Amino acid sequence: MENVVRRLPEPLRSQALKHRELLKFAMVGGTCFVIDTAIFYALKLTVLTEKPVTAKIVATLVATIVSYVLNREWSFKTRGGRERHHEAALFFLVNGIGIAINSMPLWVSRYLLHLQEPNISRLGEEFADFVSAQIIGTLLAMAFRWWGYKKWVFPEADFRPRRVTRSYDSPNDGSDDEALGRS
Repeated sequence: MENVVRRLPEPLRSQALKHRELLKFAMVGGTCFVIDTAIFYALKLTVLTEKPVTAKIVATLVATIVSYVLNREWSFKTRGGRERHHEAALFFLVNGIGIAINSMPLWVSRYLLHLQEPNISRLGEEFADFVSAQIIGTLLAMAFRWWGYKKWVFPEADFRPRRVTRSYDSPNDGSDDEALGRS
């Protein structure tokens, strides 16, 4: 990410640095979206063909474990304020709620709206599953997780010091070289 930020023109660079947590959170989310989607469809189209909500829950759980590691060590690496076990418990509690939020649109699609075979075509079922589980569910859960992480899991900003490794990364304006010990 540092190489991308360094190449941005100044108005964008300032915004990217200002919203770095959100950008990193979105990148982790994108990675976990791919993991979640791959596992969801692998399970749904093979061993859990009759249980798409179960396939979604398993896929989201695996993506959540990856998300914890990436968010803690990268997205929110300067935030903290809790003991590690307390932080992890809150992370998984927030994500347990996120899994329920993520699964609800698929449940509604399948069991309330009956958007499945034989009521609709196989292609229509796949489209409805994708939109409800992977788009609507993911967006709702993502918004909840962003709020929950900042509110409960990693509540204190700048709790762990951020290492300044590049001049553009320094919070100082105009004195970057001095901040890095260069003259």
